[in-house]
Amino acid sequence: MNNTHSSRARSTVLPLVLTALFAALTAIGAFLRIPAGEISFTLQVFFTSMAGILLGPWWGAASQVVYVLLGLIGLPIFTEGGGLMYLAKPSCGFLLGLPLMAMAIGLLTRNLKASTLRGHAVRGMLRIALACVAGLAVLYLIGLPYMYFVLAGKWSIQKTIVSGCLIFLPFDALKIVVTTLLCVRLLPVLRRD
Repeated sequence: MNNTHSSRARSTVLPLVLTALFAALTAIGAFLRIPAGEISFTLQVFFTSMAGILLGPWWGAASQVVYVLLGLIGLPIFTEGGGLMYLAKPSCGFLLGLPLMAMAIGLLTRNLKASTLRGHAVRGMLRIALACVAGLAVLYLIGLPYMYFVLAGKWSIQKTIVSGCLIFLPFDALKIVVTTLLCVRLLPVLRRD
């Protein structure tokens, strides 16, 4: 009976610790940036992708909800600070999309077994990479319209797509490759078949 209680406690504590860790890593990723106009090149998407893969859809999304809520209540953990005034920034839609990105990636990778990664690493890597691409599409589907409407006609739809998405795609592709290579190693450690 005592072992069962201890096992349940561990199975709850580990996801909570990892959720807090990925919220903190996403905050750190906001400060590892290269400014590029209205948006910056950051590592937030990298850590969000990893959260979705390693924590699954619900805990991965929770880590990003924690990050976004802490920033919106005023902690200066976004690229340019924090607080509710951040909702008026063109890039805020991308922040609001992080939980859904993590959830989408987590849903697409949640049934990926550790044994599959050991036995068929290429197939596992492809699945992780495609899940990251799908999650990134979710993020852009939220972030780009938000940016367009916040800028209220200052940018055309074409400029919004180019400046808010296309210039970031090479860096996003690099992040997907690194995420895939790391997660194919880390996932078997966190998931037991």
